[in-house]
Amino acid sequence: MVDMRFQEVCEGNLFQLLRDVMEQLEKKFLIKPVRFEGLRRLEELEYPVPALREMLLNALVHRNYMGSMTQLRVMDDRLSLWNAGVLPLELTVEKLFQSHRSIPRNPLIAEVCYRVGYIDSWGRGIEKITEACKAAGLPEPIIEENSGGVAVELVKASASDELGNQLGNQLGNQLGNTKERILTEMKNNPKISGAQLAELLGISTTAVEKNIKQLREDGLINRVGGTRGHWKVIESDEV
Repeated sequence: MVDMRFQEVCEGNLFQLLRDVMEQLEKKFLIKPVRFEGLRRLEELEYPVPALREMLLNALVHRNYMGSMTQLRVMDDRLSLWNAGVLPLELTVEKLFQSHRSIPRNPLIAEVCYRVGYIDSWGRGIEKITEACKAAGLPEPIIEENSGGVAVELVKASASDELGNQLGNQLGNQLGNTKERILTEMKNNPKISGAQLAELLGISTTAVEKNIKQLREDGLINRVGGTRGHWKVIESDEV
């Protein structure tokens, strides 16, 4: 179960919402890690302001105002903004990361934002969010359609690194288990072939060959008698 720590509702016109939401994020929901450049003390939000600004603008310009309210969630390792209204038929999530035409759901609101200087180009919102994340050392934003709307998610670098480490550990464990199984099969049947190992382990012969090469380089097995010979598994007391 996840407990909610804070909840805020922001209401008002477009300009009030942009200001109030950013103030709430800065004062209550986001931290400002301290770093130094020379003698200068710098405090910047954990997520880049340009990315947050573009996310909010996109939400206001593309929102289905007949649907649910826009929902912003701040979690320990990520920030997610969900907006009612699916993508136009001409666009997909993949196309959002490419050069594309702007198709605002609310063209009058988009025009107002452009005239007051909030929008300086059309169809570059996601590109600007991605660029801001990259400059801040964060992963690429995650975008998906769900529950009749579009969610944009920013992830902290630490969360991305942790996920990468978990995947790396899982892969390492898988590789380790494969090598252990090869050693076990070679002990049970020193004349076992690569094809037989592949069938027993459920992997390709190429994968078997790569694992055998690594085992030989690590000094754990030797081939005795060439192609018609057999495998010798070297025990630890033999090394």
